[in-house]
Amino acid sequence: MLTELRLKSLGVVEDATLPLGPGLTALTGETGAGKTMIVAGLGLLLGARADASLVRKGQDKAVVQGRWEVDDAIAEAVEDLGGDLDDGVELVTLRQISAQGRSRALVGGAQVPVSAVASLLDEIATIHGQSEQTRLSTPERQRELLDTFAAPAALNDYRRDFAEHRHITEELARLETEALSRTREAEVLRFGLDEIAAVNPQKGEDEALAAEAVRLADADDLKALAVSAQVALSGAEEDLDAPSVLGLAGSTRKALDSLAERDPSASELARRLTEVNYLLVDLAQDVASHAADLVADPLRLATVADRRGELATLTRKYGNNVAEVLEWARQATERLAELEGADERIEELRERAAILEEALETAASAITRDRREAAGRLAELAATELKALAMPHARLEFAVTQASPGPHGADRIELVFAANPGSAPGPLGRVASGGELSRVRLALEVVLAGKSAGRTFVFDEVDAGVGGAVGLEIGRRLKRLAAGGQVIVVTHLAQVAAFADQHFVIAKSSDGQVTTSDVTLLDEQERAAELARMMSGSGESDAGLRHAEELLKSAQNG
Repeated sequence: MLTELRLKSLGVVEDATLPLGPGLTALTGETGAGKTMIVAGLGLLLGARADASLVRKGQDKAVVQGRWEVDDAIAEAVEDLGGDLDDGVELVTLRQISAQGRSRALVGGAQVPVSAVASLLDEIATIHGQSEQTRLSTPERQRELLDTFAAPAALNDYRRDFAEHRHITEELARLETEALSRTREAEVLRFGLDEIAAVNPQKGEDEALAAEAVRLADADDLKALAVSAQVALSGAEEDLDAPSVLGLAGSTRKALDSLAERDPSASELARRLTEVNYLLVDLAQDVASHAADLVADPLRLATVADRRGELATLTRKYGNNVAEVLEWARQATERLAELEGADERIEELRERAAILEEALETAASAITRDRREAAGRLAELAATELKALAMPHARLEFAVTQASPGPHGADRIELVFAANPGSAPGPLGRVASGGELSRVRLALEVVLAGKSAGRTFVFDEVDAGVGGAVGLEIGRRLKRLAAGGQVIVVTHLAQVAAFADQHFVIAKSSDGQVTTSDVTLLDEQERAAELARMMSGSGESDAGLRHAEELLKSAQNG
């Protein structure tokens, strides 16, 4: 339920706050006073399209704010959107429009897409204006009304299964369309994997072979360098007196040993040289061993070259090096498994689709049965309401005919209407006038009121095109509809406004340059004056006031 509506810089409304409560609230005022802005503001709160022309002249933005009492389900949805309830109990929604036409929406303090606001508040509020009358003429809206009344037990399961069946059908079509391309892709992958398996590359093998090839190709030069290093370390066998690193180290060690015997503080120096000497001996042995291993081996060099050639055939196709080739093979193996599993997936999907089709057929039959059983009762109840709305001969029929299966069943729903005896019934949208559409809409809402407990309904001039006696019946039905929730009605008929629990009047004033509308909550005395004005054009005559007071008393007594 909407507990407060605030409009700021919206059209002719400079700043207005409407405290709202349960029951029936009437909004009245002279033509052009700004009643439409109230409805427009409510529409913006519920996600209507923003229009820069709604921003008050001279202002940079318009703001509409609403406070709502909501149930736990709405509170959870607000939390999912990132918002919070005010003081944990009240939801605040806000819509802002800039003079440039930009719009932003906030729910519980969190900025959200306008579509999210519309989806959230659609559960608790509805505006019935000209657009809703137009929508009432559509089969979709007529189906919604019938389903609200009928509440087909199988409808939720049907919708779930239909969505799954549609998803499966789309996936099946894709898999079947791509069958040839999958076969071709699988053949390419198998060829590549077979080629790699035949070569059987090992991780890091290309780098090791490249280093070995360098050693084998330059074996003589490398051996000469190693021997040179060996001679420098150990000396040449043919010249035992030639200087060497080990020989010099030995002489140095003898000197330091003698020094340490005479100067104990040099003992550490002698020890360190001993360690160096051991390292030099090991190094000399290793250099000699390395030199001995450096032997030219043309056969091995040829073998290495052949192996590198095999690896090169892979790196030209599947990667820049062996590591990338092996990674390609891993990914190809996974992809091949997916491709080979597609046929199994197709069979699984076909089996599941067959099961769903059977379930959908059964559920659709049950839904059709429930709709047809409810259609007559709903039409009869609505016709009863229409009689009280000065349409005693009106005939309504919800025609339920077979149609192609869709997300809501396998029925086409059409509301057929005839206003007068002898008139051939026809589709509501084609044969009903604007006033008749308005009353049909109200009649249906009254009948369905029990299905919409706690909901907020906004009616924009539902009494358009009707007279006083019919206005009284419209007022009674709005009052009845408001008994289980909240109804806000913009009306030009005193007979309707008299039934309100709250009555606001919208009045305009002008300073010659800018027109401003003010919204005032009326007390009982002020209400009588406003009703008198609505009936006679003047709220000051004694006769008019007496008539208004009588109307108020009669309306409050039902």
